[in-house]
Amino acid sequence: MEPIIKFRTDTDYYKFTMCQCFKDAFPNEVTEWDFKLRTKDVKLGYLTDEVNNQFDMLCNLKFTDQELAYLAQNKFMTDGFVDWLRDETLKRRQIICGEVNGQIDIHAKGPDIDSTWFEIHVMQIIQELYMKDKPVDLEKSKAKTMETIEKFNEAKDSGLEFTVSDFGARRRYSFDWHDWVVSMFVKYCKAFIGTSDVYLAMKHNTKCIGTFAHQGYAITQGLKDVPIRNSQTCLWDAWTKFYRGNLGIALSDNFGFKAFTDDFDLYYAKLFDGCRHDSGDPFVWGEQLIRLYEKLGIDPRTKVACCSDSLDVDKAIEIARYFNGKIKVSFGIGTFLTNNMVDSYGNVIKPLSMVMKVVKTNGRDVVKLSDTPGKIMCQNQDYINYVKKTFGYIPLDQWEGIK
Repeated sequence: MEPIIKFRTDTDYYKFTMCQCFKDAFPNEVTEWDFKLRTKDVKLGYLTDEVNNQFDMLCNLKFTDQELAYLAQNKFMTDGFVDWLRDETLKRRQIICGEVNGQIDIHAKGPDIDSTWFEIHVMQIIQELYMKDKPVDLEKSKAKTMETIEKFNEAKDSGLEFTVSDFGARRRYSFDWHDWVVSMFVKYCKAFIGTSDVYLAMKHNTKCIGTFAHQGYAITQGLKDVPIRNSQTCLWDAWTKFYRGNLGIALSDNFGFKAFTDDFDLYYAKLFDGCRHDSGDPFVWGEQLIRLYEKLGIDPRTKVACCSDSLDVDKAIEIARYFNGKIKVSFGIGTFLTNNMVDSYGNVIKPLSMVMKVVKTNGRDVVKLSDTPGKIMCQNQDYINYVKKTFGYIPLDQWEGIK
């Protein structure tokens, strides 16, 4: 069996930015991760042996000198962190994969600076194994990709101001396909500014894209000396202290956007360049973000609204058109770019919808509430209820918004 993951940098850039910051700010926290398949009526237990074999190979993989040299040239990576990566390997004892009632069951546990690296690779492995026997017509799928690029170019030529980044590493059809897609976007898409995949950014000489993810909020929820209500600002403080204003896009939905705006005052609004949307209606979210900046006396046209939730080209262009001239718009597009495959009849082959999320930190339950009920992830309903009450959680579609 050939390894699916051939390079340690074949993962999202925010794995590096978060690990570096959290190694400094929260070095001793232990996180537990669960794999969750959102796609209904699919059983993946048959992949268990293959997945375990892939994990064995993954945990023998080290960063190459070329990868380390590339990271050392990245202005946000410190020499000390890159040197630490030189000897860093994934630890096989920290991840288990089994079968329960025909379904694959995957758990990872360890110091966060170790266990964090499994997240993206687990999903890459499972998606590629699942898709490998599907009746994909590569030529027709390539034609769809080029049509997508042309649509973005037409929107850009029409005067719309927006950027596009590839966020598709975790749910791609395959590594080779992802490589080809990024090469086409780099070469032909006028709105394209980079990819979250570090290896492909290195290979195609494009920008690494990413800041922090829901994992950060999971870590600060598990800190013994930080009240849950302060866990959101605790993360922002650690991030801005470490990166000093760089990498300034704040993920806004972990406890719901309403709870985010309760804490995101003038201080943070000036420190961060913008915010990222990952659940709920993007039009409602964008309007409320604009109102927040206006209420704080900030011109929203100087800030970024980054949308990254289940986007395709048509929805992205619709969002760009709606907010054009109101706020800077950027898109991080995942599955649609890297797993929009069709068969010989032109029918879309549906990829898996899945996540790998932190469910406990230091043995304490943690939660991602989000503004989409189906995205809530936590093992403890009592804790979900407690956090909702603590933050005054109101889903975006039920919130009257900023006055």
